[in-house]
Amino acid sequence: PPAPLRLRSPPRGSAVLRPVLLAGVPLAAWLTVLTPADGALVAIAGGVALGIGALARRRRRRRRAQAVAGRVAECCEALGAELRAGQPPGHALRHAVRVWPPLRPVAECFDLGGDVPAALRALAGHPGAEDLRLLAGAWSIAHRTGHGLAGAVERCAAALRADRATRLVVAGELASARSTARLVAGLPLLALAMGAGSGADPFGFLLRSPAGLVCLAAGCAVGLAGLWWLEAIADGVEAGA
Repeated sequence: PPAPLRLRSPPRGSAVLRPVLLAGVPLAAWLTVLTPADGALVAIAGGVALGIGALARRRRRRRRAQAVAGRVAECCEALGAELRAGQPPGHALRHAVRVWPPLRPVAECFDLGGDVPAALRALAGHPGAEDLRLLAGAWSIAHRTGHGLAGAVERCAAALRADRATRLVVAGELASARSTARLVAGLPLLALAMGAGSGADPFGFLLRSPAGLVCLAAGCAVGLAGLWWLEAIADGVEAGA
């Protein structure tokens, strides 16, 4: 008898490709009926949206890193307090895990007799957790020299506390610069509104004429580049603080 037919399941990529085709075909058909000016406007709007999205993602990453840095400092303070109270390192690490749960692999590494400084340095690779390298160094030095671990961790926590205070001051100073840059980036819109109110037609020039579209694209590109440049400078200053 002939072998029964077996229905093959579609490849996994088709599940992703199908909605792309369903959305892309009408979009492509709509783009074909656009005038060159409308197509240029769509391209400019897409570029602006991508630039704003990239700036927003960078801002979210910076805020997450700052939050992680604060939790790391709290974790070091809790660890130092437990050690100063006479608790063994394993108990102190488990208490620090309650303050900052991502520290759990380090506590498990200690329970298994592993290399705690190496585990701390591996965890320091995450954004915002770079200060754990200082804790790893203090832990390593305390074990090599035989000095008390509690004192080393407390000095590390004090250093992180002072460093965090400096970073907060720097962040406060940079906040005004960021606000000024965003205000300056929005001034062209105010100038366009004032020009339209005075009887001119700046929007018609920018949106309908080839020279205006070039000016619009160049202005948006320069504005986004300026904001990105300012964020890069601010990130460098905060990293060096």
